[in-house]
Amino acid sequence: MYTENLKVNNQISIWLISMFWMISAMIIVGGLTRLTDSGLSITEWQLFSGFFPPFNNSQWNMYFDLYKEIPEFKLQNYDMTMQEFKVIFWWEWAHRFMGRLIGLAFLIPLIYFTLKVKFKKLISFYFIFGLICFQGFIGWYMVSSGLIDRVDVSHFRLSVHLLMAFLILSLIFWNYLKTKVKNNFQNTINIIFPLSFLFLIFLQISIGAFVSGMDAGKIYNSWPLMGNSIFPNDNSVVNLFKFSAFSDPSLVQFIHRKLAYLIGLFYFFLLFYIYRNKKTDLYKSVHILGFFIILQIVLGIFTLLHGAQILIASMHQISSIFLVASCIYFLFINTKSNLQLSN
Repeated sequence: MYTENLKVNNQISIWLISMFWMISAMIIVGGLTRLTDSGLSITEWQLFSGFFPPFNNSQWNMYFDLYKEIPEFKLQNYDMTMQEFKVIFWWEWAHRFMGRLIGLAFLIPLIYFTLKVKFKKLISFYFIFGLICFQGFIGWYMVSSGLIDRVDVSHFRLSVHLLMAFLILSLIFWNYLKTKVKNNFQNTINIIFPLSFLFLIFLQISIGAFVSGMDAGKIYNSWPLMGNSIFPNDNSVVNLFKFSAFSDPSLVQFIHRKLAYLIGLFYFFLLFYIYRNKKTDLYKSVHILGFFIILQIVLGIFTLLHGAQILIASMHQISSIFLVASCIYFLFINTKSNLQLSN
């Protein structure tokens, strides 16, 4: 509990779960912005003036003229019409607008709750707000990588941007669980196991961002083999041990596939361990985790088979949100205390 006032505690829980869904929507829109190649349509960072979209033809022409100056237009979209530009513009504008909205939706209630609850009990929320603000900077840092000599943003910066989004989402969901779940379970497993599993999921999200950033899901659209072999035939195994592997589409897809198998095997190990040792308090959470692991793998396979078709690829990303949330829940109930702040 953050306070003895049950009404305020309930308000905090409603606020947190609302923020969870808002950030989930932001991640989905961000993914669609990438899938529709819309991320470079706005070439300036307009913190305040960018809150409003263009209202007249002169404003639209200004944005379009700025877009015409970057490599993506000159080398790839040189025949784009104004109507086509508006499509990609609206995706990027919506993504940035949601970012601003999330900042306000977090800050205003935070100020209100600070007046109701002691500041020291809300320090974690101020830390989250700091991450939200920093995420805006990372977003622009990512976009800026595609404005000079590239037709896409850096997949490394894209990965950092996505990981930060999932970190913020996880921290918010963790704090929500602290308001709603009384974690006094004793029949748990060593915290190293759920922490390691969560680490692998975040690592997979990072590699998945590499796949998305380099359009690596549009090659080797077969499964379980990559073409006619397990290893991509346009590469050498020795290249896996070079840093350049993370900039090689076929190797990144190979790593993404094999890491998914590793995560699946780790899950079945956890499931076997929990049932063998009759950790009954964990049955529900491990089943939820298993459902989203299987769903994520299946959607990943379909994403590959359909060449990263937008709808299926977006479903794959949506599933990752629920997978991360189930990992956080699994980790949470394996803590030895509920970690709630004392009254």
